[in-house]
Amino acid sequence: MAAMEKTAGKRRPRRGDAARWLCGALFFFSLWIPVRPQCPEGCHCTRDTATVLCSDAGLREVPEGIPEDTVSLHLERNDIRSLPENAFAQLARLRDLHLAHNRIDSLSSGALRRLGPELRLLDLSHNQLRQASRDEFGGTRAKTRLYHNPWRCDCSLQELMESLNLEPETVNGIVCESSARGPGELGRWEDPVASGGEHAGQPLVRLLDSGVNFCSLHRKTTDVAMLVTMFVWFFMVIVYVVYYVRQNQAEARRHLEYLKSLPSPRKTPTETDTLSTGF
Repeated sequence: MAAMEKTAGKRRPRRGDAARWLCGALFFFSLWIPVRPQCPEGCHCTRDTATVLCSDAGLREVPEGIPEDTVSLHLERNDIRSLPENAFAQLARLRDLHLAHNRIDSLSSGALRRLGPELRLLDLSHNQLRQASRDEFGGTRAKTRLYHNPWRCDCSLQELMESLNLEPETVNGIVCESSARGPGELGRWEDPVASGGEHAGQPLVRLLDSGVNFCSLHRKTTDVAMLVTMFVWFFMVIVYVVYYVRQNQAEARRHLEYLKSLPSPRKTPTETDTLSTGF
């Protein structure tokens, strides 16, 4: 009987061994299950296609927590107003970026420059962009959509148009809501804010094809401003010289009058004068 109790005691498992076995099983099970990346609130993430859908989500800014392996990001039809510098810094594999139908009116200098070289589509159509430059886009070669924005056509936008890979079927949609104005183009009683310029309402690409060059207009305006500055400087120099000469003439006249007002010195009699008087 005692022998049977000893044998049963040896076969009975200890609680500590069971706990260690359970912890080890859970550890290997956690390694076997693939970790799913976190998806931003209000968005839908598809793991198979690495697509993040945040359309019509009422977003006011680019959401945080976008998976780093995202290939296609949809942020269209929201209320996003600006793109901060580090909005897409971690998305090195991003190929398609959809930002259409927002209220974006400004681009940070580093927001689009931080996009990876794999980017093939950049959609900024139907926003509130008025001005943009090459520095803000960082030389991206992605197919770009910029139509339906209230553009102010000037030298910076012309240089941007010449550097981007614009989608051909949307180029005519880049229309000047206002344009840079040359010297003398504005009427005397015309409001410069209300008037959009002679190129307002015309597609920018057609203006460039017709020979309009906003950069030469910019240089002409700069030359006129420099000429006016030089004229003002030259006029100030002449005024100073005239004032200096007149001031010196007045000083010289007062000095001469002072000398005339001094009493003349009396002539002392000499020996020659005395002898001549005696004869």
